[in-house]
Amino acid sequence: MATNPLDWSLVDVVVPRPSARLPGVRMAGFRHRACAPVDIAMVAHPSITLFVDLSGETGLTYAVDGQHRSGSVVVGLLPGDLRATGRGFGECLQIRLEPVAAAAVLGTSTEVCGAVVTLDHLWGRAAEHMEARLRATASWDERFAAAAEILGRRLDARRPADPEVAHAWRRTRTSRGRVRVDSLADEVGWSRKRLLSRFRSQLGITPKRAARLVRFDHAAHLLAAGHPAATVATESGYVDQSHLHRDVVEFAGQTPTAVAAAPWLAIDDVAWPAPRPPRRPRAEAGR
Repeated sequence: MATNPLDWSLVDVVVPRPSARLPGVRMAGFRHRACAPVDIAMVAHPSITLFVDLSGETGLTYAVDGQHRSGSVVVGLLPGDLRATGRGFGECLQIRLEPVAAAAVLGTSTEVCGAVVTLDHLWGRAAEHMEARLRATASWDERFAAAAEILGRRLDARRPADPEVAHAWRRTRTSRGRVRVDSLADEVGWSRKRLLSRFRSQLGITPKRAARLVRFDHAAHLLAAGHPAATVATESGYVDQSHLHRDVVEFAGQTPTAVAAAPWLAIDDVAWPAPRPPRRPRAEAGR
């Protein structure tokens, strides 16, 4: 458990306008108004996450497996027991990249899948230029627009994942990890072996592992919403509660009880709100 729980009342959270949004990319801005010690456990998510540090000397340090990274970092799909420590956020732009988009934006997927690496390791001087440009903006709207332009150029410049791989990933997400690899292969017209090879080489993870991660993510959010572990296990497709416990410990390095209190999950609905369904025309209301 975190020794210094993050007080989200001290954090301003901003999301971009629709005009600054890109397919496969979700952004949120954070500004911590207090310079207080922070030590939080971060929970694995089915996206590759880019943290652009805009806070100067007050940013966070990310620790995993005895290694420490600071400044702007990229967190892979399976980072293990990851903690973020420091004296408050300062300012940070967090970018979640669907694995299909991450290979184009970052130039690689496999290198960052199970790791935390610095952005300059992947981008070189371009990382420094991005930080400088974002720091020079006058508002979060300008910052999101600038980030969207930078990311958009990278998305346009690199070959996207195979349509079959992209379809398999989307089906994995929409099914909440409850679709079989054989079914995915049949849907795209590939052999199981070919799907496994292409999926792993392009997204940095096997289809089965991706399904487990997506299922874990669904379960983690149910736990954070206060649902009992036994109910979560049933609704998420686990064999039983002990099966849920094993997966949670493997992906988060914590028990289901600890994940339920994880501060990072508490902010998800604010930073990445679920899209609202379109409103029905007034004339159809009540039909």
